[in-house]
Amino acid sequence: MLSGVDLVAAAGERVALVGENGRGKTTLLRVLAGELAADRGEVHRAGSVGVADQQIPLGATDTVGALIDLELAAVRDALARLEAATEALGEGRPGADDFFAAALEEAEALDAWDADRRVEVSLAALNAVGDRDRPLGTLSVGQRHRVRLACLLGAGHPVLLLDEPTNHLDAAGLEHLTERLRAHPGVVVLVSHDRALLADVATTVVDLDPSSDDRPRVYGGGYAAYVEGRRAERARWEASHAEQIAERQRLAGDLSAARNRLRDNWRPPKGTGRHARATRAPGLVRAVHRRQEELAEHVVAVPPPPARFAMPGLPERRGATLLRAAGVTVAGRLARPVDLVLESGDRLVITGPNGAGKSTLLTVLAGELEPDTGTVTRSRSARIGRLAQESDLPGRRTAMELYDEQLARAGISGPGLGELGLLAGYDRHRPVAELSVGARRRLDLALVLAHRPHVVLLDEPTNHLSATLVDELTAALGTTPAAVVIATHDRQLARDTESWPRLAL
Repeated sequence: MLSGVDLVAAAGERVALVGENGRGKTTLLRVLAGELAADRGEVHRAGSVGVADQQIPLGATDTVGALIDLELAAVRDALARLEAATEALGEGRPGADDFFAAALEEAEALDAWDADRRVEVSLAALNAVGDRDRPLGTLSVGQRHRVRLACLLGAGHPVLLLDEPTNHLDAAGLEHLTERLRAHPGVVVLVSHDRALLADVATTVVDLDPSSDDRPRVYGGGYAAYVEGRRAERARWEASHAEQIAERQRLAGDLSAARNRLRDNWRPPKGTGRHARATRAPGLVRAVHRRQEELAEHVVAVPPPPARFAMPGLPERRGATLLRAAGVTVAGRLARPVDLVLESGDRLVITGPNGAGKSTLLTVLAGELEPDTGTVTRSRSARIGRLAQESDLPGRRTAMELYDEQLARAGISGPGLGELGLLAGYDRHRPVAELSVGARRRLDLALVLAHRPHVVLLDEPTNHLSATLVDELTAALGTTPAAVVIATHDRQLARDTESWPRLAL
């Protein structure tokens, strides 16, 4: 998964881990957090570590307050030790001075006295639930993650490890996260598909994608320097590869010529000079062997071609209304009545803060939820595909089995899963439970496209996807004849689709 990773980060540095899905970004975060032991090498951390991964550590019956207390455990412990040290100092116990000095230094490093206030500020800024008695099971996935992120931003950990922290954040939340990360006095290591966040925050970029010597690359100077450095690295690699191919062809030609000379001299024509020709044979044999050895040693480091996303041909039905919504509302979830009409080739971006009803509207349009008021009319022959924010794929089946089954259900032949450029060959044949979150997201997208929908509904499509794939997907969505509706908070995706009509909730 990972090899030869070297990284040193000091206070004030913000390190971005980048690379295609499945390259080991989340694995590296787990190693840095101490949750996963490295097979070789060492990890040294100074101070407490706050981790925002893709799993919430508490169950549905636990409360928001319990999650806050869990994430502020280091703060609570530091204040408890300071209180105990204060008592020891007042009682004049031996060593109390050193105990108090150490406890005070720890509490000051965390700014422990102000932690709860910082959490409250972040809860409000991220539009997170602040009711500490509220059970987590009553919150959406996004609400739970926002509560946890608010806790981490307020806890004052010297080291923050964040895995896709922008998921489930609206525009206001993204601005708050950016501000807090830029002001964080310690070390931040983050994995994010949000190119705008990386451009605004990262001081260092660690690229885990393949390189000419199979080692990760570390780029200073921020995200822009990484983009330029990666482009130059790739150009040098491809030039070196072309030179090596030419050299291998030259060596192969020399070997062929040496073999020809050996054949001509080893089997001389009848007549005189036979002995003279035979005596030159050992030298020619050595020449052939030398060329063979040079060819065997000249290993060509072929740059693995990047996986290119290939959008399958989606159907078109010109002149027909594919989907119409009139006065649609859902109690408690979509308050404002929505009217819209979709035809082939239409484009629409749905915007609004968390809780405005973007996901609810997409679910209603897909026919998976009935509105409380209003109507949704769909063309009988129109297929509608929805990419949800979260999926619940069966864990024992392989990606290939699920995709082929979807094709069979739709009565469609090809292209195969491998032709889409979404999953590597190894991942295509692994059980879904063993795939990374990013790989499962790619599979979700493949299953939606396998149905060859006339209408494509995408809920936060950039979540967990690499920047390269997002760029390729955005370009493909702009040209497909199908109707496309996107609900997103992604600032870069919003910029890339700025010419599309907007529906603000």
